[in-house]
Amino acid sequence: MTVKAAPTCPRCFGPLHGPNAWSSAWRCDAHGDVLPFQPPYPASDVAAEALRKSSVVPVWMPWPLPAGWLVTGFAEAGDERSGGRASVVALSGPSLSHGPADLLVVAEEPGVGLGAAFAGLSGPDPGEGFDAGPPNAKVEVLGHPTPLWCVGGAADRAVYAGEALGNWIWTIAWPADAGCLIALTDLSLLDLRDHEFDLPFGAFSPRLGG
Repeated sequence: MTVKAAPTCPRCFGPLHGPNAWSSAWRCDAHGDVLPFQPPYPASDVAAEALRKSSVVPVWMPWPLPAGWLVTGFAEAGDERSGGRASVVALSGPSLSHGPADLLVVAEEPGVGLGAAFAGLSGPDPGEGFDAGPPNAKVEVLGHPTPLWCVGGAADRAVYAGEALGNWIWTIAWPADAGCLIALTDLSLLDLRDHEFDLPFGAFSPRLGG
């Protein structure tokens, strides 16, 4: 019998104390009460349907996908009581410069901290003043141009963040020069909850490991 991995903290990917007789919350020793980051799903139609049903926030899918790109996994933060309050779509494909690239597209309610954790930030959100200047990129969200700002994070990745439908939207790309995929490509994002795509799947993304 396969034992399911335990949920982890969405802000540091560390272990959690589960609900007990005194509290229904999941608790991290470092970050207090949090929404549990559930073990990621390998990419499949079954996983896409599960996320579509459980997520309270949009599940942003770049569509059409850039040429040569594949969907490589899904993840969420939340539990049966709260529903999915953060969603992650992982993709992999050729970068615009050279070599392979990985991309995570995260939607989350403010304060969850999952996007910041994947970005390499202390979080939980992009940080005060991140959008003070002109945007560094734009994506199309449900047909509407949506500005994104470059956010400092770990040096090995490119991070952009913005807001859509009252939730944070993050795009996190590896390696760092793969960020040009966001800045130079007219990505169009649709909500997987409202569409049934014929998605091309690839091997599970190691980026979802946190």
